[in-house]
Amino acid sequence: MNRCFYSVLYYVLLPFIFLRLLWRAVKAPDYARRWPERLGIFKAPNKTAGLWLHSVSVGETVASAPMIKEIQRDFPELPVVITTMTPTGSERVKALFGDTVFHVYVPYDIPGAVNRFLKRTEPRLVLIMETELWPNLLHCCHQKSIPIAVVNARLSERSARGYGRFPSLVKGMLSKIDLIAAQTAGDGERFVRLGFAKERLAVTGNIKFDISIPDYLLEQAAKLRALWGVNRPVWVAASTHDGEDDLVLAAHQELLKYRPDLLLLLAPRHPERFDQVARLCEAAGISLVYRSKAQTPGDKNSVMLCDTMGELLLFYAASDVAFVGGTFVETGGHNFLEPAALGVPVVSGPYLFNFAEVSRLLIAAGAMKKIDQGELLGIALRPILENPDLKLKMGAAAKQVVAENRGAQQRVLEHVRELLSDLPEAID
Repeated sequence: MNRCFYSVLYYVLLPFIFLRLLWRAVKAPDYARRWPERLGIFKAPNKTAGLWLHSVSVGETVASAPMIKEIQRDFPELPVVITTMTPTGSERVKALFGDTVFHVYVPYDIPGAVNRFLKRTEPRLVLIMETELWPNLLHCCHQKSIPIAVVNARLSERSARGYGRFPSLVKGMLSKIDLIAAQTAGDGERFVRLGFAKERLAVTGNIKFDISIPDYLLEQAAKLRALWGVNRPVWVAASTHDGEDDLVLAAHQELLKYRPDLLLLLAPRHPERFDQVARLCEAAGISLVYRSKAQTPGDKNSVMLCDTMGELLLFYAASDVAFVGGTFVETGGHNFLEPAALGVPVVSGPYLFNFAEVSRLLIAAGAMKKIDQGELLGIALRPILENPDLKLKMGAAAKQVVAENRGAQQRVLEHVRELLSDLPEAID
């Protein structure tokens, strides 16, 4: 496949893409809003000719925030545009940055939409988080001589095989990228294998290790535990996907036989699934309370549905052990470093390819347990909940892994500053 054929195919599929948005809007109405932005139609920001960061999901947005804030401190006159793909990502940008950045949905990858976006924002440097590679976006930026850096880049073996099916298209994309700052040497090697120039590759580590835990969050977590009962054990099932909640609830009901006062914080990954998960709890005969309603779980409530956004770190901090979702379905897992940085032991399913290196380090250190079958979830959780020494040992190991791998953010920032200084009119 070449880029022209890809573009024609994208135009053909565009009506179906909008129909999918409409379908998603049935459960999440925000998907029905701001459609023109996806075609590059929006009111231009007050200040243009700055930095454009694209971050596809909530996790990447949160991870990029310290880096962007440091760039804003170093270059206070530099306008920043941040694009995301989802309403939840949009909400996170607004919560993290307020009006200090301009947010808009990333344009669909058709030449007209991308060029309209570039005309309105006039970026001088593009930063793409992780592996959001779009052929026309990269081509149009390259045509306008806009430098492109992929930062915190990761590429699993599975994804590399997928890209490898389209060698002409992928090699053309990679040739237009000025820098790839890869998380690991393995990630970098896979990019090079697909055709990226080795001299433009840097291995900087994973900036998600540079997570910062504010004191106020620990204080809030302590208040929640006091409210729920200081001796009440708590576990969190975080970022769960369809097909995982049944496994979580089955494990919880099994654990309740041993600890009737056990509390589960159940946090589905997508807001449109909140009602569905609530119905699953009710069908299982579980009495639950809702975080969105500020309800306090009493003795008869064994589940709190975490139906809010932006509080996952708080739920980790208030828990004794965490199951991280997206690991019993072929999603590849979510950010294990958030509970690890808080000293919370981690349990996961078998699908870890999105965080292969992170999970390897945590498992090797004894901070994380991987299980292959959902039916074993309760068995894996029980010894951690019942043995305070084991919980503390796993938690300490998790913190140690995070501490030993910090520093990627500064290494990435060095490369970004160099790119900014190399622009025709250097930014001071």
